[in-house]
Amino acid sequence: MDNRSWIVIGCLIAVACVIACIAPEGERAEDEQIGVIVTIVPQADFVDKIGADNVAVTVMVSPGASPHTYEPTPSQLRAVSKAKMYFKVGSGVEFENAWMDKIMALNPDMQVVDCANGISKMGNDQHIWNSPLNAKVMVENICEGLIEIDHEHEAEYTANRDKYLQELDDIDAYIHERLDSFTNTRVFMCYHPSFEYFASEYNLTQIAIEHKGKAPTPKVIRNCIDQARQYNLSYVYVAPQFATKDAEVIAHAIDGQTVFIDPLPLDYTANMRSIVEALSLEME
Repeated sequence: MDNRSWIVIGCLIAVACVIACIAPEGERAEDEQIGVIVTIVPQADFVDKIGADNVAVTVMVSPGASPHTYEPTPSQLRAVSKAKMYFKVGSGVEFENAWMDKIMALNPDMQVVDCANGISKMGNDQHIWNSPLNAKVMVENICEGLIEIDHEHEAEYTANRDKYLQELDDIDAYIHERLDSFTNTRVFMCYHPSFEYFASEYNLTQIAIEHKGKAPTPKVIRNCIDQARQYNLSYVYVAPQFATKDAEVIAHAIDGQTVFIDPLPLDYTANMRSIVEALSLEME
C-alpha cells in the first residue's frame, strides 16, 4: 500500500472520529446537558418528557426504594454538587424533610423548584403525583423551571410540555372511561396509603392498612379484615417498595389475593393504565 493510500485512510479515520464526537442534530453533547436532580422516579419521567436531550436527570430515591426511609449515596451527592436545578416534590416527603437542608448546603447556587406549587394538599398525604390532574400541575412547574435556567430552548420545552399534557389528559379520560361505570363497589384496600389523591379524583374510597409509616398492629389487621368483608373485597393492593406479609395475612383471611400496584413508576402514563386495570379487578 503506497503512502497516498495511507494518507487517505488516515483522513477517513480522523473524519469518523470527529463525526462520532458530534452530538446528533437537536441533541446536546453529554457534557453540555443541564444537571437536574429530582426526588422520586415519576418526576424523572416528567423532566425527561419536557427536557428531552437537554437535561441529565439524577433521581435521589432510587427505583424500588421508599422515599420514607431512603438515604442518598455518595455518587448522588456528587451529582447534586454539580447540578443547576432541583425539582422537589414539595408535599412533605420524608426524604426531603430529612435531606433538603443538607442538599442545599452542598450546592447553594442550585435553584430549587417546588413541584407542588399550585396543588391543594389533602391533609398529610404526600403522594400528590398519583393524580393525573396533579401531575399536570407538576409538569407545568417543571417546564417553567427549565425555561428559567435555559431560556434558549423555551420553544422546545413548551412544545414538549403541551404534548405531554395532552398525554395526561388522555390518561385521565381513559381512567374515567374504565372506572366511572362501576357501581358494585368503589372501595379498594391497599397496604401503603399512596392513592388518596387518585381515589378522590375518581370518586373512589381507599382503605389503607399502614399508617404514618408504622407496621399495622394485630388490632388494625383485624379491623382491615372486617372492613374487607364488609365491602366484599377480594384483593389487597401492595407496592413493590413495601413488605407484603401483613397484606397477605388479610388477603388469606378473606380468601382473596394480593396485587401489585406501583406508586413510584418509571413510566407514569403506562403505570396509570396498569393501576386502573388492577383496580378494575375489584370493581367488576
